[in-house]
Amino acid sequence: MNHGLTKRLVAETVGTAFLLAAVVGSGIMGESLAGGNVAIALLSNTLATGAALVALILTFGPISGAHFNPAVTLADASQKGIPWRETPLYIVAVRTLSWHWRPQQRFRHSYSVSLSPRLVC
Repeated sequence: MNHGLTKRLVAETVGTAFLLAAVVGSGIMGESLAGGNVAIALLSNTLATGAALVALILTFGPISGAHFNPAVTLADASQKGIPWRETPLYIVAVRTLSWHWRPQQRFRHSYSVSLSPRLVC
């Protein structure tokens, strides 16, 4: 089904928002449920993020291709999956939102830093 450009860009933006929320939330969930076990924290973070990504790809893939990443957009354009003239719009839709979420990403990074001393051991 051929969806309009606006609908595809909105799908990319909403999908990226959900992906960012899943990444931040899975990091917090993994740390709080692991009971200090770094391996369990990393495993639960990975599984939750992967499951969220699969759900998002299945949901938004038929609409926009579910790129959620400029590298995927460029690869798709290079294989003639999307027109090159639409590529900058996809990149702006995804990157604008992720730049807007930088405070949350910093929170996740500072939250994950607490794992560093245990990883060194």
